[in-house]
Amino acid sequence: MHERPAALSQESFPNRDIQLKEDFLHEHEREVMTLTLALARAMEHERAVDLDAREAIEALVKTYRTRQSGLIYETRPQNPYAAGVLERLVQSIEELRKSIAEDAGMQMLRDTDVLATLVFLQRLEIQHHNGRRRGRAFFDFLRTYFPEPAPSVSI
Repeated sequence: MHERPAALSQESFPNRDIQLKEDFLHEHEREVMTLTLALARAMEHERAVDLDAREAIEALVKTYRTRQSGLIYETRPQNPYAAGVLERLVQSIEELRKSIAEDAGMQMLRDTDVLATLVFLQRLEIQHHNGRRRGRAFFDFLRTYFPEPAPSVSI
């Protein structure tokens, strides 16, 4: 039987300088739901494990951090599974940008909101990873708590 690793303290999380307020989920529900579902779909499509997702999210966090400094430098994982997950997440972020712009006119999806959402996902992965190299506990968590929406039926 595999035991779950010891719980991490807040101080051991990466990107601690990015603080997620208590009402983060409420304020950024659309971004969180869209990127969480995109991550789960990407993991399923790429047959990725939790560590692949972690690597993809870390690369995107680094990319968005460099954007804040005014540089455009995209970090890409060497791992092909993680790279596939990253590509699908980037695609989803761009689709979300277009959708928000169409819905709200001038309102835009800010890079800081994307970064905060990615850090939220990163922390979720760390909390739900079971410590196994090929584990999919985080993926199972995503599928349980963020299920695919039911298809809409037109009459």
